[in-house]
Amino acid sequence: MKAYQLVLAALGGALVGAAAALLMAPQKGSETRSAIKGYIRSHVPGIKEDDLNSLADQIAEEIKEVK
Repeated sequence: MKAYQLVLAALGGALVGAAAALLMAPQKGSETRSAIKGYIRSHVPGIKEDDLNSLADQIAEEIKEVK
């Protein structure tokens, strides 16, 4: 496995873990999605706003399915 792929896999795992923790917290969905977006912004510099929104929505939906 290339180092780049390993870094992406680790980053993806961290994002999903953080999103899961945020989604399990007792707060409104809009607050949770804002928290996910803030986390992604701080860990993925230069991400486009459309990509950010799409990723946050996708993470939220994935976590809902797991619940």
